[in-house]
Amino acid sequence: MKASQFLITTLKEAPADAEVVSHQLMTRAGMVKKLGAGIYSYMPMGLRVIHKVEAIVREEMNRAGAVELTMPVIQPAELWQETGRFEKMGPELLRIKDRHGRDFVVQPTSEEVITDIARQELRSYKQLPKNLYQIQTKFRDERRPRFGLMRGREFIMKDAYSFDRDGDAAQASYQTMAAAYRRIFDRFGLRYRAVAADSGAIGGDLSEEFQVIAATGEDAIVYCPTSDYAANMEKAEALAPAGARPAAANPMVKTPTPGKSTCADVAELLGVPLARTVKSLVLATDEINERDEIVKTRIWLLLLRGDHDMNEVKVGKLPGLDLGFRFATVSEIEAHFGSKPGYLGPVNLKLPVHVIADREVAVMADWICGANEADFHMTGVNWARDLPEPDLVADIRNVVEGDASPDGQGVLAIERGIEVGHVFYLGTKYSRAMGATFLGEDGKPAHFEMGCYGIGITRLPAAAIEQNHDERGIIWPDALAPFTVVICPIGMDRSPEVKAAAEQLHEQLLAAGVDVILDDRGERPGAMFADWELIGVPHRVTIGDRGLKAGQVEYQHRRDATATQVAAADILDVLKGKLGQ
Repeated sequence: MKASQFLITTLKEAPADAEVVSHQLMTRAGMVKKLGAGIYSYMPMGLRVIHKVEAIVREEMNRAGAVELTMPVIQPAELWQETGRFEKMGPELLRIKDRHGRDFVVQPTSEEVITDIARQELRSYKQLPKNLYQIQTKFRDERRPRFGLMRGREFIMKDAYSFDRDGDAAQASYQTMAAAYRRIFDRFGLRYRAVAADSGAIGGDLSEEFQVIAATGEDAIVYCPTSDYAANMEKAEALAPAGARPAAANPMVKTPTPGKSTCADVAELLGVPLARTVKSLVLATDEINERDEIVKTRIWLLLLRGDHDMNEVKVGKLPGLDLGFRFATVSEIEAHFGSKPGYLGPVNLKLPVHVIADREVAVMADWICGANEADFHMTGVNWARDLPEPDLVADIRNVVEGDASPDGQGVLAIERGIEVGHVFYLGTKYSRAMGATFLGEDGKPAHFEMGCYGIGITRLPAAAIEQNHDERGIIWPDALAPFTVVICPIGMDRSPEVKAAAEQLHEQLLAAGVDVILDDRGERPGAMFADWELIGVPHRVTIGDRGLKAGQVEYQHRRDATATQVAAADILDVLKGKLGQ
């Protein structure tokens, strides 16, 4: 490829609405062009990267025994109504009507369609297992699309679905996909972690996220540096403290804390560690009748150590809270506690509440909490002596650095990551909802055991940039770069020798199967180098008249601070060595 034939549209400045590095650099490098909020055109330079991602994904999915198909972007609402997701999903699901008034959706995912295919085409256990995948455009009507391709409304995903005869076979298919994903992400050349995850609204039991490590990542990844343990923040377990609860040493005292409504302020006022305080979070659950009227409300008091934060995913799995909860209103709080928020605690309640204590709080002694009276807190509070034991003790907090690892192999550390892949074991969630069955070996119908496996094709290049960039631009791993090698001839239009050497190297690299571009635009060296550093091509060869006369050319990797002189006769072999050929 020659640059004069290609479309190179670099910019000196990023658009004002580009908030993160990947959005800024992809726009400046001419890889994407905004068409509307969260909707982008993939320009030729960016499309080459996307095709590189797709090629690796296809090769490894095919190697793992998956079979490719394509399902429609526009899907009939009837299928989504069978699973209830047409009604349950929020405004993120784009619903449309055709000219006949029939309902359709613009798919954000394809569980319903693939299950419909399976129930029609897979009739016997003899046809199982099967894994079907697609690489397809999706649409999610984000309320606030942002960060370019990191959180757009239209995006490309690879999603795969496995169908098996029983749970054991389904888990074997899951492990096959998990191994394939590790090969895929290894080939991308990115630093990543596979972390245990919560399945969320999609459902299922076994679940892993594949997170690209980046300081700007939205997700917190919890891991143990001395073992293989890794999980996302929602999933990571906070172990119960070792040892028994200490005996009470101090009396409970109502202590003035004027104007101090937070645990941090109270701890500072009293000169005690924040970990001695207990914060109170008040939740409510509503019982609804058939007319969607609230007929009964239950109030819950969650107690956490003052330096810990509630984990909503863990809380949402507790009995009584697993069907949904909300934070209590001020009027509900005042009715049960006799105080406004800021001074709440489990002592001297006006009305009964259901008390859930975090594991840490359950073994604390002489702790501090609100007195249910403005400007006062209780000090020296102890379970059993001053108030009943909690109704439930559970892990309801986010882990913090230094917590014991759940595998017992050390302590936890936390880093940031960007989710680019997810594998789920779904079980029969969708096959039961849609009556998708096959004839088992015993001649009886059975529901398919399913798995679901996704990779964000267009999100992955953005994540790669967040991990690999500097002040000059993008630094692509070889496997993802739009071009692997760029040849930069200096004064090509003025020197027949430079032109001949550049074109010869270009042809040699093409013949060797190298993805190479020759910059024949006649740009000044500074502008030419700036363009390719911004675009992020990993290997650059500079050919100039003076160097050729000495039998030399320059080689520089995108991460190198300076160029290296290489004999012109050796540059092809040097490049092949750098590229592992």
